[in-house]
Amino acid sequence: MDKKTIYLSGPIMDEQLGHSREWRESAKGSLKGQFRILDPMRRKFVDRQVDSANEIVEFDLQDVRDADIVLVNYNKPSIGTSMEVFYAANNLGKFVVAFSPFLFHECSPWMVKYCTKILSTLEEACDYIKVHFAQGDEGEYE
Repeated sequence: MDKKTIYLSGPIMDEQLGHSREWRESAKGSLKGQFRILDPMRRKFVDRQVDSANEIVEFDLQDVRDADIVLVNYNKPSIGTSMEVFYAANNLGKFVVAFSPFLFHECSPWMVKYCTKILSTLEEACDYIKVHFAQGDEGEYE
């Protein structure tokens, strides 16, 4: 069987310098070899430019459609991230795994409802994905 595909969803616009890229690089390092990764940072669009706004959204939604699993950095409220999570879970029935510093009672009810699983750290989220979705040598799940 082919490797599962993971889309890396999380805040980009107005995120601390480099943070959007750092966690994604860590996730790719943890999951490489076992999964195909779709990273929206691979594109070179500039936020808040009218001529690229529709492209940003359409390319991201295509990545969500192409993914089997969505890995979400829920480190702060983000309209784009929330829209991707809702689209993936509600419209497409995708498995959504998030990591967040928020305690349960601090999370948006929308994120709680539409994320299949919310864990405390990126490492825990990657381990969860590897345990439940990595394929063994014989093509069966480990």
